[in-house]
Amino acid sequence: MAPVTDARARIDELVEELNEHSYRYHVLDAPIIDDAGYDALFRELQALEAEHAEYVREDSPTQRVGEKVGGQFPPITHRSPMLSLANARSLDELVGWQLRNLRLLGLGTADGDHAAESVQAGLTYVTEPKIDGLAMSLTYERGTFVRAVTRGDGVTGEDVTHNIRTIRTIPMRLRAPEGGTPIPDHVEVRGEVFLSRSGFEQLNEQRIADGLPVFMNPRNAAAGSIRQLDPALAATRPLGFFAYSLAGGGAEAQLGSHSASMAWLGEVGFRTSPDHQVHDTIDEVAARCAEWERRRPSLDFDIDGVVVKVDDNDVQEELGVVGRDPRWAIAFKFAPTTATTKLISIEIAVGRTGSITPYANMEPVEVGGVMVRQANLHNAYDIERKDIRAGDVVIVQRAGDVIPQVVGPVVDARDGTERRYEVPTECPSCGTPVQYEADEAILRCPNARCPERNLRLMEHFAGRTAMDIDGLGEKAVRRFSAEGLVGRIPDIYRVEWEQIAALERYGETSARNLVAAIETSKQQTLDRLLFGLGIRHVGEQVAVDLARRFRSLDALLEATVEEIAAVPGVGQVIAESVHAWAQDDANRELVRDLQAVGVRTELADDELAGPATEGPLVGKSVVITGTLGTMSRTEAGNLVERNGGRVAGSVSGTTDFLVAGDKAGSKLAKAEQLGTTVLTERALYEIVGEDVPEGALG
Repeated sequence: MAPVTDARARIDELVEELNEHSYRYHVLDAPIIDDAGYDALFRELQALEAEHAEYVREDSPTQRVGEKVGGQFPPITHRSPMLSLANARSLDELVGWQLRNLRLLGLGTADGDHAAESVQAGLTYVTEPKIDGLAMSLTYERGTFVRAVTRGDGVTGEDVTHNIRTIRTIPMRLRAPEGGTPIPDHVEVRGEVFLSRSGFEQLNEQRIADGLPVFMNPRNAAAGSIRQLDPALAATRPLGFFAYSLAGGGAEAQLGSHSASMAWLGEVGFRTSPDHQVHDTIDEVAARCAEWERRRPSLDFDIDGVVVKVDDNDVQEELGVVGRDPRWAIAFKFAPTTATTKLISIEIAVGRTGSITPYANMEPVEVGGVMVRQANLHNAYDIERKDIRAGDVVIVQRAGDVIPQVVGPVVDARDGTERRYEVPTECPSCGTPVQYEADEAILRCPNARCPERNLRLMEHFAGRTAMDIDGLGEKAVRRFSAEGLVGRIPDIYRVEWEQIAALERYGETSARNLVAAIETSKQQTLDRLLFGLGIRHVGEQVAVDLARRFRSLDALLEATVEEIAAVPGVGQVIAESVHAWAQDDANRELVRDLQAVGVRTELADDELAGPATEGPLVGKSVVITGTLGTMSRTEAGNLVERNGGRVAGSVSGTTDFLVAGDKAGSKLAKAEQLGTTVLTERALYEIVGEDVPEGALG
């Protein structure tokens, strides 16, 4: 056994070292030791503390998980109230908030220059995302964590210290700030306990597997975790914490502004609310709010708005509080992304590749600012796994431009009338026995002549990013099918204007224009034709890559799997899918029919030449996603290639740039995860040296 003095010194050394490693791993995301090394030190500390319990420190990492709490959580009165925030939902409301503050400061005349007056009054602003979690107050005495209290009613909260200790991003002891300034004897930190989206999904998956009800959203899951009596359970959930203020505005640390408080919190060991920025004008604030709303779908944590604060603490003090709302802060709120509604029935959709997908037909409900009546149910296995039934009250989620989906049922709302889903054995459109594909956990209709498959395929074929037949949208395709004019893609090219003009609500002019657009589409490039044919796994960029390599549809039909897989940007899965499509007799007949009606199935010599050999993007791999302001993704791809870059269809470790427009979605999230450089539309124009047109994003 080690001498007592040596044991105490070693315990102190291990606590300091392990806390430093924990800070680097959980706060900085920059570990300098691997998991095995950390575990070895942790076990050594545990062994020493077991032998010398009298030397166990409050800030020891072994003390994060303690004993169960008996009974209810003790009430604690906050030293200073945890205030709520007034809301704004538009630029006009932000401007109105600023004007009210200016008038309180003796400015803000009706005809005044409010931007100049706000500068005169010292109204610089700080913006930070409003994390949708559980507000928490943390107390430190002489640098050591001693208590965590929920917001409660703003005056009195509940002591949940036992669970908050389990959160690795919360320091048990504050670090010395830069410059050696002493840490005040008493520090009270306000912040938000949250659960990441990825952690939330994992938690709900586990609850489904355990036969437990799902949580509605990450906030509810975080709150439920913190209100557990057993800290061991809270410790199993991947909770995080973002600090967003010092109680009292940082007076104890002699800080003069909110932005200075945020910097100080980062120095002493906290993760602070991400990407907070200081702004000189309310217009800059509004632009930042709009940017956060665009970024919202790609984040791994939920935000329900942006918090806007006056930066200067003296100005905050002068503005004061009305009721329980500080006049110096406001929340710019976004539309909620989850809601509950009744699932009326489970219906089936047949896709253009034969996929049979169940979807929810629901009572209308507003989610994310959009009225939703239908939502994705993914597949029959997912319905069974989540035990979703027709008649259930369900939790519906919608984020950004993502198709609404059913998270799960509200089991407690059931009354016994709900009906279990019966997995179909036949295609609802053509009656063909369905096939189950285990790799995608999906049912599929194998009949290439299935009426619904062909309707969906014709809609896709005529779309803007494929053959771009103006006037032939979903309604027109279904109308022509119902009238017996079209059944498969080649029929589109056999329709005569007189047949269209004879239909109700069509005239001669519109009929002639549509037939002219159909005729023009015969000369579309091979990549658009390939994309329009709806081959599984072939997106716009893969279609370009295949067209460049094989130059004609006939050549692609005769290519081997190995030849297809050798095309840059095309992997084995895509190659096998393309080859299987090409070997299908029905698809070969489709190609012959298209050639017979005059559709061009090969590239001209000067088409799709590939990236230029010179330019600022030579050797760079670029992925384009989202909606751009001045050009389509295809046009953006052409711009990249004219300047030497190669356009790729998916983000990977070899991607140099991601050009992200509005509603960028999962590709942006992956790029941020991989550390890929993300460019705005404006930045792309600037990199290639072109004038930035009006309307370019960023």
